[in-house]
Amino acid sequence: MLREHGHDARRGCQFQGGPDSPDVVCAALPKFHFEVKRVEAGNLYNWVAQATTDAGAKVPVVAHRRNGEEWVAILPMTDFLKLARATNG
Repeated sequence: MLREHGHDARRGCQFQGGPDSPDVVCAALPKFHFEVKRVEAGNLYNWVAQATTDAGAKVPVVAHRRNGEEWVAILPMTDFLKLARATNG
């Protein structure tokens, strides 16, 4: 999805965990840590907890998609509000 929107992105080293091994590496979005879930069902709170633990100082983002659905980005509301505030001045 990131590449489709003009971002140079690649898969990371998912097996390591931590801020230096996100599921997706995107140089244009260095302040974000991506945890990617391409499953039909799961626990989004567990996913956010995993992303938050691994993100370090970065913003944890869970990218999720079920079959036949569009990608969604899930992040803690406090991080969303910081981004909204920065975007809207």
